[in-house]
Amino acid sequence: HLRASPELVDVPTNNSKSPYRFLIYGRTGWIGGLLAKLCAESGIPFIYGMGRLEHRAQLDADMRITKPTHVFNAAGVTGVPNVDWCEIHKLETIRANVVGALNLAEACQRHGLLLVNFGSGCIYDYDEAHPLGSGIGFTEDEKPNFDNSFYSKTKAMLEELLKHFENVCTLRVRMPASSDLSNRRNIIQKMTMYEKVIDIPNSMTVLDEMLPIAMEMAKKNLRGVWNFTNPGSVSHNEVLEMYKTYVDPSFKWSNFSMDEQARVLSAARCNNELDASKLKAHFPDLLPIKESLKVHVFQSQKLRKSKL
Repeated sequence: HLRASPELVDVPTNNSKSPYRFLIYGRTGWIGGLLAKLCAESGIPFIYGMGRLEHRAQLDADMRITKPTHVFNAAGVTGVPNVDWCEIHKLETIRANVVGALNLAEACQRHGLLLVNFGSGCIYDYDEAHPLGSGIGFTEDEKPNFDNSFYSKTKAMLEELLKHFENVCTLRVRMPASSDLSNRRNIIQKMTMYEKVIDIPNSMTVLDEMLPIAMEMAKKNLRGVWNFTNPGSVSHNEVLEMYKTYVDPSFKWSNFSMDEQARVLSAARCNNELDASKLKAHFPDLLPIKESLKVHVFQSQKLRKSKL
């Protein structure tokens, strides 16, 4: 069992009077780190969970010691450098992305806590009912139609099981981007490192705008499955055109086809647009993806850089 220690309890030092106290899993991850930063900036006490998700007793100890009001799961594996890793590390992927998350959901249920789980929207691919470029997005209620990567298979499996927990809010993230263009997990940074990219419109999640919304969703105790993407879709070329305009006027890239891409990847990649109308109804100020990229990523990044 864990003991309370300065290492376990990591809260702001400003004697916050916030009624909230967030327990965050994913200390070494990108989203986990951004959530902690947002908590510190807004005066919300937060704690990083020290227990491993597959060890139920450790999760119980975390919750018993820290007494959170809400739990966020930003842990799990996506693979390094990409999801191809999951194809040859299937047991590790199951342990983290399915078993661990279910353990956490059950522990939260026993402690009467809402779990905000960051899932994935990479469980759909354009089809006859949702043609590429049609603007018809997949809704939260539609059955996943893409399992050609082991990562996507585990995410769809977990989401279906979590639907049976009334205390879980699942947020489907897709191709996350942020104004930190140096972060290797940022989809924009990844695009700039590829020699060639496909040019297909996709849904994306702008973390600078969306993570504060995730915190508001927790405060409102919203539950169920949510497409956690900005409305609309954007192509790789459109993103890189913005990068060229705001960051590097000399940047160049080229495209290749899906068939050409498939030859260099171990696992297939999906392409889709998710219907964000459910989220937009609750948060009407949510920006369309192209505008959000412009405002929250490129203009924000340029402004921050000018102040250095």
